[in-house]
Amino acid sequence: MRNEHRGRGFGRPGGWQQADLPDPADVPDWFAGRLPSDWFTGSAVIEIDRDEIVVIGELPIPQPEKPADSEPEADAADKVPNATKEGAIARFRESTRSARMQIANEAQQRYGRSVAWGVSVDGQRYLFTHLAVPVMTRLRQPERKVLDTLVDSGVARSRADALAWTVKLAGKHAEAWLEELRGAMRKVDDLRSEGPKGL
Repeated sequence: MRNEHRGRGFGRPGGWQQADLPDPADVPDWFAGRLPSDWFTGSAVIEIDRDEIVVIGELPIPQPEKPADSEPEADAADKVPNATKEGAIARFRESTRSARMQIANEAQQRYGRSVAWGVSVDGQRYLFTHLAVPVMTRLRQPERKVLDTLVDSGVARSRADALAWTVKLAGKHAEAWLEELRGAMRKVDDLRSEGPKGL
């Protein structure tokens, strides 16, 4: 007998739990064709989840003007003042604002997700406005005690901050495992899409 409730049980119905969202598989290719070629050095890094697409591009390291009689330095990039980098970021952010808004609108229509922007300068990332999505959860006393300890010790201002802090910490220390898990989920989704239809 066919299971009339198929796909409603425990697990990942529709892969990524987002069957109603457009497939984001070609997001990097779309942005590669849509972004102006003179914005970044190299290809932009694209990060995607079910809520948001984050586009991060590498800006060239600004080189301050030097007197003609000064000696060349081997590590000139290391000597660039933070203020110079901040100025380059501000210039990029303001000069590209209208174009970024247009691209973001097009991407949101195509993929059903908000678009956030950021840049990388000299190995440091700077994100512009991006989503902070509330996530509701129920915790038993042992888990609440962990959060309360972080609040009471001053590590976090609230339980919400403490939960965000622990998620960041877990992600940082388990990134290799999480990436392996994401790869396995993609394989499952590929196999599911290749399976027989109409079952």
